[in-house]
This record gives sequence, structure tokens and C-alpha cells, in this order.
Amino acid sequence: MTPPDGLTFDDLIAKLAAHLRSRGSLTEARWEEALRAVPRHLFAPAAAWFTSNHASAPRGRFDLDEDPVGWWTAVYADTSIILQTDDGAGDPLSGKGLFSSSVSAPGIMFPFLELLAPQVGDRILEIGTGSGWTAGLLSWAAGANGVVSIEVDPEVAARAAANLGEAGCAAQLVVGDGTEGRAERAPFDRVHVTVGVSDIPMAWIEQTRPGGVIVLPWHAGGLVGHQLRLEVLDETTAVGRFHGTASYMMLREQRFNTRWNGHHHEAAHRSTTKVHPRIFWNMDLGALLLCQALVPRVGWYDVCEDGEDSLLLYELDDHAGEGSWAACDRKPGAAEGEVAQYGERRLWDELSSAYREWVSLGRPGYDRFGLTVDPDGTHLWLDRPSARKWRVRT
Repeated sequence: MTPPDGLTFDDLIAKLAAHLRSRGSLTEARWEEALRAVPRHLFAPAAAWFTSNHASAPRGRFDLDEDPVGWWTAVYADTSIILQTDDGAGDPLSGKGLFSSSVSAPGIMFPFLELLAPQVGDRILEIGTGSGWTAGLLSWAAGANGVVSIEVDPEVAARAAANLGEAGCAAQLVVGDGTEGRAERAPFDRVHVTVGVSDIPMAWIEQTRPGGVIVLPWHAGGLVGHQLRLEVLDETTAVGRFHGTASYMMLREQRFNTRWNGHHHEAAHRSTTKVHPRIFWNMDLGALLLCQALVPRVGWYDVCEDGEDSLLLYELDDHAGEGSWAACDRKPGAAEGEVAQYGERRLWDELSSAYREWVSLGRPGYDRFGLTVDPDGTHLWLDRPSARKWRVRT
């Protein structure tokens, strides 16, 4: 398969690599070489829905037969390519429904690969095969037969196997529960996770050698995830830091509701607050991280209508629509905002308290926080692991 007249493979790769370098998503020359060695188009469906990772990237449905220039351009742009919706029950070409499998956007994926830093000879466990493209890139970096990749969906796994075969890449593909790892192939030097995780399975730590590395998108229960690089100290403990935001499709068994569903308004508790809801709209990443850790499984979004500023909060682990929610509305010129809260949790109170905790600490920056995972649970800490401070409820 070759690009149509007017496009060349080399030009497409060079343009994508230049874009990724300009955004700081590709800093190592070897990964541009990997882009050429493991071509992305071999892992993309001939017709697919594309979502953009930045404002100027293509978005929408592209078909190789109907619009070959558009399809090739979209494949070699900073796009996610949707493979599956609603766990196979939806139409992936529609762009609607729950996106449940994709070819990750290069601008999201390569920072994780650079954090992982695979070397020739490494034994690598990948969680979430998807199209197989990252498994192919990992095989290119680590060498033949060094990669075990686990995919929960049999149909997705079958397509990945075909893609990897066409690309000439070797990886052991397993259909199963990625949270269990692959004990018979342990210990691993690296674990690469391509799905959002809120509760980090101990199996990944137990199956990684001391000094080994685990990288994953950590969603502390919020909609925004974080690039987390953990180093394994022993079979029970891993410690690491955060390297920027990265939101991924969640691990199936750790999914949560992502919709506002205010209900029982007449029964809500009413109060006022001097805290302006706008301070939560674009929080410092350090504040966001601490708030997510201390106020787990809560989503929020801002609304500004007719000059009124609002913040809506909702409990993410509520699949029945009966969970806790809160809303803070501040009218133009008002000295205080009006707060409504319903459910077992007082979400506005929790979020406000967490934010005040961040302020009381001197507004620490994002790069000062880290995470420890051990048999005692998951703990967020400030500056150093020995200063462990907050237990994360997942």
C-alpha cells in the first residue's frame, strides 16, 4: 500500500515528526525511525472515524477508497483512530457512543514510550493491545519475541494479530484480563499500559523486576488523567512521579459515569459560599492533582451563562443516576455563590477543602508530587516518598 499521487510516505512521516517535535511529544530520534519502521497505516482501518489531538488535526470520517488523500493525511496526523465503540455494540464509523478501542494519537503515545525507555532485550508487558501498533513499536525497540500484549476483546485482538503479521512484527498476543498480567512470562523489565487506570493492580508490580518501570495514564477518579512513571522497588512497592496530563479510555472494569445527572433538586442541601467557582475552571496542575486525590471519583465542569458562573460536580462511580452531586452558582456582582448539594457526599465541601489544603501548603507545583503504591494502598506525596501524606481512595 502506497500513498496516492501528490503524497509520499517520507513526507508524511517527516511532517508528523516535525509536528510532534514542535509540541515536545517526540524528543528522541529513534522514535522517528520507529515511525518509518512500523508504519501506522498498516494498523488503521480502510474507513474510520478520526478524532484530533490538537486543533488543526483532521477530524471526522475518512475512507481510503472515497478520499485517499484525506485518509492518508489523517493517518499521519496527530489523531486517534476509533476502532470500536460501545465494546463492539456501536458503529465505530459514526463518531458516536463510548469509544472503547482506538489507535492512540502519536502526540499522546510517544511521550509514554519515551518514559518507558525500552531497550533491546527487555521483556515487556503491554496492557491493551488495541490495533497492535504500540506492540509493534515496542517489538521494534526491544527485539523479537520480547513483548507480551494483553487485549480483553477477542475481535480487537484478532485484528491486531493480522495487523502485526502484515507489518512483520513479532509479539505474543493474549486475550484476557490485563489486570492479572502474565505471570508465566514474568519478571518483566517494562510494563506499558494503554488504558486509563484509577486502581493500579498489584499484579503489575509483582510481575516487574526490581528497578523495572511501569508507565500508565493514571486517572485518580477524575476525567483528566496523568502520565505516571513508576519504578518498582520490590515485588510489593512502586514509586514514581507525574509527567503531564493524558486522558485515555478507561480500563473496562474501572469505568465510571461521565455525565451530569442532577436529580432530587428539591431535597438538596442549600448554602452559600465566598469561594468563587471560577477558581476551579483552570486550576494549577498541582492543585488539580491534589483535588483529584482527595476528592476521588468526582467529575466537574464549568458553565458560564448570562454572566453567571457555575461549577457542576457529579459522582463518577454512579451508574444508576442516584449518586451525589453539587452545584455552585454565582450571579454577576454577587458577594457569595449559591451552593446546592445532594447525596451521601457533600462534593462542593470536599472540593473546596482540598483546594484550601493546596493553598495552605504554599501552592506546590505539579512536579513536586509523586505516588507510592504498596500493600497499604496508594498514597500521594509531596517532594519525597518518605513524606507520604495523602491516602488515595480509589
